[in-house]
Amino acid sequence: MLRRTSIVWLIVLAMVGLGAGWTLVLTVDAVAGRILGVPLMASIALWVLALGIVMWAVLSRSRLPGAAQSGSDSIRIRTDDVTAAAHQAANRMPPIIAARTAALAMAASRTGALIGGFYLGISLALLGSVATPTGADSLTAALVAMGAAVSMTIAGVWLESLCRIRDDQR
Repeated sequence: MLRRTSIVWLIVLAMVGLGAGWTLVLTVDAVAGRILGVPLMASIALWVLALGIVMWAVLSRSRLPGAAQSGSDSIRIRTDDVTAAAHQAANRMPPIIAARTAALAMAASRTGALIGGFYLGISLALLGSVATPTGADSLTAALVAMGAAVSMTIAGVWLESLCRIRDDQR
């Protein structure tokens, strides 16, 4: 059984990523004597991934049994309305797809936390190089990528919460 992703675990992953990013910037500076260049395309790719997770969550929300009843805007179906209940049952997401969606959500939140911490470490290490054009460009790209990774983490946690089955639904 999969356990819910804890915020503490996400913070630990972000701290590991922070240390790796910070170490990478210092290593490149010490070995090559230059500022680490951060490509803007990496942040664009992360934003595309985050947007994909958000879109999957929005599209899956009405098809997941736990999400449809837990939201404030959910539609209550009367027990005598057989056609509406049959339509809702037919529109429900198959269990294997729901399980894969939960796995995707967990992977997205954990990967986003690790990558977000990595780009936070790069950003903190590049603060001293912001006066140079390369340093300013790298810092901007790293901050945009960190924002995308944080968005991916939040979207993953949200999608995971939609996939959760409450005790009364078992």
